[in-house]
Amino acid sequence: MRVLANAADAVLERIDLLLDRFHRRPGVIAALLLSPSLLVLSVFAFFPLLYAVYISLFDTRRGSFIGAGNYARAWGDPEFWRSIKVTCYYALGTVPLSLAVSFAIAWLLFRVTFARGLFRTLYFLPYVTSAVAAATVWRALLRPQSGLVNLLLDSAGFETQKWLIEPRGILHLLTDGLVPVSFGPSLALCCIIAFDVWHSSGFMIVVFLAGLSSIPRQLEEGARLDGATTWQVVRHVSLPLLSPTIFFLLIVSAIKSFQSFNSFYALVSAPGEDTQNLIVYIYAQFYQNQQIGYGAAIAVVMCAAIVVLTIVQWRVVGRKVHYE
Repeated sequence: MRVLANAADAVLERIDLLLDRFHRRPGVIAALLLSPSLLVLSVFAFFPLLYAVYISLFDTRRGSFIGAGNYARAWGDPEFWRSIKVTCYYALGTVPLSLAVSFAIAWLLFRVTFARGLFRTLYFLPYVTSAVAAATVWRALLRPQSGLVNLLLDSAGFETQKWLIEPRGILHLLTDGLVPVSFGPSLALCCIIAFDVWHSSGFMIVVFLAGLSSIPRQLEEGARLDGATTWQVVRHVSLPLLSPTIFFLLIVSAIKSFQSFNSFYALVSAPGEDTQNLIVYIYAQFYQNQQIGYGAAIAVVMCAAIVVLTIVQWRVVGRKVHYE
């Protein structure tokens, strides 16, 4: 028994010595704690990314190494640049509009006292609804011949529209042809933007409500006692204190706008030049044209563009964020 007790004491002493060494080297403890997450990320994120870079250097149809040939092809491909233009139009439409609409609704919901929980649930429902199911309903509403929207426009004496199959630019339609057809987003793309603003606003509303709840009430009350109007309170008190929340939503929504696929593919079953963003274009290269290497090259370019955009946002917008 004494031998076992001495062995146990020796093991415990050894463990104590190891723990003391770990406490003196916090980097080792951090590495051990992060290792499970890093393992999962390596398998499901880093390895696929590196493999995409690898296959982008090959002509997968012929099985030959072509180096930067796929990237050179993308540089000279007009369809690739059109998909970039559609993606930029989509991002410029969804990100600021979603932030503005979500903040306005959250600010109103924050001050509602009657049936507050019911209203918050109703505004959050679109976000938890399947994008494909919601898009199917929107397609039925926006049908050119039998859609409810066109029926209402026709009964009110307005001109009906093609909506999701209209390739002409929205500015061209609004100005009766004064603006060129190809300038600005098409009406079909604007419908997709409206759908995504409606579908994604629930998440932003919840985040904005959490941010508004963290603002000390005495700050707004003090501003009102000093004679500030509601708009002045929002502009000079609420928005500056919500800058970390706005910055977070800006980063997330900008990345998501480059990765949008469900709404494009579900609303427009056969995307045309005016509704084909980068993700849909990559999908077409992979599964329709069977050009795996070329599609991987475009995916790598898009990943690099997202990283650069995020860094620029951190450097430019991040400096204006007030954390205290």
